[in-house]
Amino acid sequence: MHATEALFDIIGGGLAIFGLGLAVLMIASAWKVFVKAGQPGWFCLIPILNLIVLVQIANKPMWWVLLLFIPIVGFIIGIIVHISVAERFGRGAGFGVGLSLLPMIFWPILAFSDAQLTR
Repeated sequence: MHATEALFDIIGGGLAIFGLGLAVLMIASAWKVFVKAGQPGWFCLIPILNLIVLVQIANKPMWWVLLLFIPIVGFIIGIIVHISVAERFGRGAGFGVGLSLLPMIFWPILAFSDAQLTR
């Protein structure tokens, strides 16, 4: 094995560990937010069900879940849903945009802060 191959193996392994750690952080964050909202945390692991719960937390109509699957429209609706989630937890619209665009930073902040769901 050449030195460059070994270096690429080390870098690749480091990136894999970093990615796994980031995935665990995001799952833990979503789980905690769902629990704060009075939902079972494991719902965050089930595709589509996690969107349904997120729309419920945002207090939006259930048919908005369908809009999330439409290209471009889904992106915009996703931002609106995240803004509503942020507002339900006492945060501002900027925080909601952060939930959409920088989730690896803003979801853990929401999850592990003292923010509580307001009715």
